[in-house]
Amino acid sequence: MTASIRGLRPDDLADAESVVRVLRAALPFSITSAEGLAFELSSAHPAKHHRVLVAEGPDGRVVGAARAGIVYDSPDRGQSYLNTYVDPAHRGLGAGRLLLHAAEEHLAAHGAVDAYSWVLDEPAHRAFAERNGYLPRRSAHRLRLDLATVTLPELPRDADLPAGVELRPGSAFAADPRPLFEADAEATADEPGDVAVEPSDYEDWLAHIWNDPTLDKELTTVALVDGAVASFAAVQTDGATRYGSAMTGTVRAFRGRALAKLAKTASLHRARAAGYTEAFTGNDTGNDPMLAINEWFGYEICATETRFTKKLETL
Repeated sequence: MTASIRGLRPDDLADAESVVRVLRAALPFSITSAEGLAFELSSAHPAKHHRVLVAEGPDGRVVGAARAGIVYDSPDRGQSYLNTYVDPAHRGLGAGRLLLHAAEEHLAAHGAVDAYSWVLDEPAHRAFAERNGYLPRRSAHRLRLDLATVTLPELPRDADLPAGVELRPGSAFAADPRPLFEADAEATADEPGDVAVEPSDYEDWLAHIWNDPTLDKELTTVALVDGAVASFAAVQTDGATRYGSAMTGTVRAFRGRALAKLAKTASLHRARAAGYTEAFTGNDTGNDPMLAINEWFGYEICATETRFTKKLETL
């Protein structure tokens, strides 16, 4: 008895909820919702060729899923991403292998040359990737903070903030989010990674980042210096109990002033006040400065992933 593969039904929230259940079982640190997954699929840029594949067991139950697409905003053509997830309670049906091969065929058909995949750094997961021709690259830690019990760093009162510094929620930029886009683009360009990305299209950013329903604009926090966006802590939530750091960055001209730490402190305080009980983030294993900052907040490593890559044969 094996699994069967199909595409996610984009207008079926129950179908999306089944995939969310798999994601949470396979990756306990994931921040996702049925609405967010449906948006991810329906709003994807055409050049991304984004697909969400679903694996069903013999009884019709969703037991696995895969996300795959082209990194269309990279100057290096032919780069792609491919991540597969199988519910730990339903392994052994061949779902992972079938999802992987179906996703690779989709990517190759759209000109992908290199596929990158995050794999849990556990023997069975690494062995699966290597059996299918993937080679390990860099690794990253996933970290968890128990917001319900941790003692957060004290948040300075407005009067005690450095001269010219003020904190605002992301929602304060609803009328004109372009300053956030510009800060995000600059910070993203400096992020370490396997694939270079150049997020230069404001309309695309609005459509796929700013309008994403998992982006919590109230908990996203921005540090301004003399009215200019200097640093930000972007936040995704599942609308229930989970808070995730989507991107924390500082504009080059304002680095070294602990503004990102200030923005994140404010965001975490407001998240706890809003009822969120778990916070998650991630850092490259070699990024000692950011790991030290997150340890200062009280985060603890809950998982490690390795980035695997494979050369694809284009069709």
